[in-house]
Amino acid sequence: MKEKQKLLNKQIKSSISRRTFLKAFSGTIAGIGISQMFNPALVAALKKGLENHPVLWIQGQSCTGCSVSLLNSVNPDIKQILINIISLQFHPTLMTSEGETALKNLYKIAEEYKGKFSLVVEGAIPMASNGKYCICGELDHKEITMLDMTKDLGEKAGSVLAVGTCAAYGGIPAARGNETGAAGVNTVFKISGIKTPVVNIPGCPPHPDWIVGSLAHLLTIGLPEVDGNGRPILFFGENIHENCPYLEYFEKDIYSKKFTDKKGCRMELGCSGPDTSADCFKRKWNNNMNWCVENAICIGCVEPGFPDESSPFYQSK
Repeated sequence: MKEKQKLLNKQIKSSISRRTFLKAFSGTIAGIGISQMFNPALVAALKKGLENHPVLWIQGQSCTGCSVSLLNSVNPDIKQILINIISLQFHPTLMTSEGETALKNLYKIAEEYKGKFSLVVEGAIPMASNGKYCICGELDHKEITMLDMTKDLGEKAGSVLAVGTCAAYGGIPAARGNETGAAGVNTVFKISGIKTPVVNIPGCPPHPDWIVGSLAHLLTIGLPEVDGNGRPILFFGENIHENCPYLEYFEKDIYSKKFTDKKGCRMELGCSGPDTSADCFKRKWNNNMNWCVENAICIGCVEPGFPDESSPFYQSK
């Protein structure tokens, strides 16, 4: 690994090439997290990039779980992320500023770095009743809705990351029975005629590596290659079922009847692995400790149909 680090340091000068970046994400590093990718040379490149590339993070209809996931990042930890990797200039949960002062600064940065900053959207955007179901604050005695904010900032941004399934596709707020007209960023942009490119980082919540890695890609290379659902292929290019630890049982037609069964494929318990693409199986969660299928089933939380198409989660198929 030390020899690979030396080679990577030699290849990276003031920036990083697409080829090197993709190489860093492949193989063992993709499996154990992105910590080893952040060697001193890459951090230097990121520092140079963040000087002219602020990140603005806004929140709509959400549980703040995506922000909590980011805060739970272990390698690199949140301190390294905020100091060395991204220039996070606005985040309703993390910053101390609030009210009109915070909003004025938000729009000031958006205007100053027009076309250069990245906008991160967390949570769905309610479109019914002109967006009145989610008020983010007041500016000059006028209510600013999440719908207003997403459109105003989205049009000025150089790129948008829809973080979490709610921001990407509507998620739980847009599930059957909702009355708020909750929608994902792409839907809002399509209706509003906004052309800013959007990268979806779905998940309920998304893995911190997916968030940080995508932002790092934007800062060093640009927009990542995405699949048909707007997700970075780097993280969402592999099928859960095809990489499942219980795959051998599926191939032998052996199925679990209950979660405590130690042997058997869990498809008949409602597992959505065959219809889900993400690298959870090798990246894992909680500092590479475990992932959903080891404890229960895949509920397909990174897919556009979540939760309606996979609910109820535990069912006989």
